[in-house]
Amino acid sequence: MLVLLPPSEGKAPSGRGTALKPESLSLPGLAEARRAVLDELVELCVADEEKAREVLGLSEGLRGEIAKNTELRTAGARPAGEIYTGVLYDALDLASLDADAGRRAGSSLLVFSGLWGAVRVTDRIPSYRCSMGVKLPGLGALGAHWRAPMATALPEAAGDGLVLDLRSSAYTTAWKPKGELAGRTATVRVLHARLVDGVEKRSVVSHFNKATKGRIVRSLLTANAAPKDPAELVEALRDLGYTVEAEAPGKAGSPWALDVVVREIH
Repeated sequence: MLVLLPPSEGKAPSGRGTALKPESLSLPGLAEARRAVLDELVELCVADEEKAREVLGLSEGLRGEIAKNTELRTAGARPAGEIYTGVLYDALDLASLDADAGRRAGSSLLVFSGLWGAVRVTDRIPSYRCSMGVKLPGLGALGAHWRAPMATALPEAAGDGLVLDLRSSAYTTAWKPKGELAGRTATVRVLHARLVDGVEKRSVVSHFNKATKGRIVRSLLTANAAPKDPAELVEALRDLGYTVEAEAPGKAGSPWALDVVVREIH
């Protein structure tokens, strides 16, 4: 099983140890595209702070993020699972997993990134600021920049197993599964169900959606669940206590869309 995660805007500080070693990152087929983004991002942030703030879409209060980007090659690196913070990663709580579940996380979780394309949670990276929605002056829109290398790297990473796609919409622009692989892919929408005047109403709540997705991934890892396809994923989630509604796609080569219905927000 390969689980695709979005990154977080907020990130922990860079580490104090060894600096970034780009050649050590997973998915080596992305190396050239990573180098191009890294080179232009660092150059932009070093040369013109105001232009960098505009390109990165940063408020005045986040100007300090630009200085972070100028040091990407020299700042200490730490596992990506420690760099990414925020609601989904708080709920996932990688640090508290036991050794076996931690190893499963290292082999199955892939975090998408405007700067790195995609990295495993065990890959050592520095803290940075560069979302997939950024358009760099030289490279253009990052979603489009990543499309060609991802078209080869992601199917290789997925192999012949299930893909659980939990990315936010901005990160789906970099890669979308096609053909037979799409049929082995499942996306998840979290719906909050509540009674209003005796009638059940359902809605998507962003913060709660992220937290629930983090808990879903943690549940699968700790239970050593190994669904081979979307139908088995539905059964695995139901066995773990989740209310899941799903139908097989109407045509071949389309992902499954799962609704996880939750009645309490926490």
